[in-house]
Amino acid sequence: MTETQAQGLDASRPEDGHLGIFANLAYGFQHVLTMYGGIVAVPLILGQAAGLSPADIGLLITASLFAGGLATILQTIGIPFFGCQLPLVQGVSFAGVATMTTIVAAKDGGGLPAVLGAVMLASLCGLLITPVFSRVIKFFPPLVTGIVITTIGLTLMPVAARWAMGGNNNAPGFGSVANIGLAGMTLAFVLILSKVGSAAISRLSILLSMIIGTIIATFLGMADFSKITEGPIFALPTLFHFGLPSFGAAATISMVIVIIVTLVETSADILAIGEIIGTKVDSHRLGDGLRADMLSSLIAPIFGSFTQSAFAQNVGLVAVTGVKSRYVVACAGLILVTLGLLPVMGRVIAAVPASVLGGAGLVLFGTVAASGIRSLSKVEYANNMNLVIVATSLGFGMIPIAAPQFYEHFPAWFSTIFHSGISSAAIMAIALNLLFNHLKLGNSDQQSVFVAASERILRYQDVAGLHEGDYFLDGQLYDAKGKPVQIVHDAH
Repeated sequence: MTETQAQGLDASRPEDGHLGIFANLAYGFQHVLTMYGGIVAVPLILGQAAGLSPADIGLLITASLFAGGLATILQTIGIPFFGCQLPLVQGVSFAGVATMTTIVAAKDGGGLPAVLGAVMLASLCGLLITPVFSRVIKFFPPLVTGIVITTIGLTLMPVAARWAMGGNNNAPGFGSVANIGLAGMTLAFVLILSKVGSAAISRLSILLSMIIGTIIATFLGMADFSKITEGPIFALPTLFHFGLPSFGAAATISMVIVIIVTLVETSADILAIGEIIGTKVDSHRLGDGLRADMLSSLIAPIFGSFTQSAFAQNVGLVAVTGVKSRYVVACAGLILVTLGLLPVMGRVIAAVPASVLGGAGLVLFGTVAASGIRSLSKVEYANNMNLVIVATSLGFGMIPIAAPQFYEHFPAWFSTIFHSGISSAAIMAIALNLLFNHLKLGNSDQQSVFVAASERILRYQDVAGLHEGDYFLDGQLYDAKGKPVQIVHDAH
């Protein structure tokens, strides 16, 4: 075990381990690389929907990096009543993309100022209702958290696949053998470095594999660094660059629904990261995390950004690397703030090919799902409805993934909530857990045939072969004198 690992294990909480400034920066940079594609996607989509110029879209991206960095520092370091002090990277939430795009394109106008105003008011509402969410911790046993963690990983798999294919559906070569091959090489380097490298190399396998993948892509002509020198090197964020926010009732109501979804997903992420690193998350800590989320979302529009939430892919990075320190993620926040002030650095990171991200993402997101399965393995399934709860919730969460248009004809508020596989699975798991494990009135004495415990059967000759005083210990049969009794496999 390395010295830095020992320091982390000696801490009273695993997330409080100090790894040293260089390790913090290296692992923090790995977090930034992992979530960079996701954090710039939302401003890109909204900027294009609003018809902004490339320069203004660049400002949206810069604002999102800056706001995400501030939110990450608040969440990891924390101040009284704000911040769960867990290794969670914050950034622009995907939950509101569809709603915000609709507001931008609304016939009654409003544009980005209407979006920013709706985000601010909805976040204020979310800040007021966080006590409700923070007190439901008892309704998140391993049964529920395992379902949610598994769904997070499975929901992110299409993102990894799209990255591996090239990232942009409309770009030439999307889904080509070259793109997928580059993703495969990146994945191979992750596995090789994890197997043959030292502890330090293994923990940095994702970052090193991305660097190697980018170098290979450069030699193959699949990486474009031509735009790095375009634009300013340093730029301070401009307050209300897109105009003062405007406040509309309809836009605010639709964003409140998005905020509720964000609260559900953030609760799941906080509980997931607590489970992964092995630390206690109670209602107070959950409430502090949710308040930090809402405060960040309330402030972000001032800089020209949108709702903030934890990034699920970085939960996977914590799981796959085993680096639990929140100070690593705080350094990631500092890097994000720096990138928000140095657009040229953001352009360097943007040059990492999407296929490289896809190869690494396959491991990251799969690790999240595997962590959830590990939690579900601890659940008791005999003579209860837990298996049906798991099956139904996972199936419900996969509907938006298997059929993205499934809720197309439902009311907008309904599709906003259930179009997210994570929130769909979370809502179903919580509801069924309440119905079958808390509200037991009406439960049948004869459980469902799907979950009834199998009957135990022992052959007579097996029992007849036992002697008085025989006992089992750690899978070995011993006689009354403590001598092991040989057990042979049936020849037939």
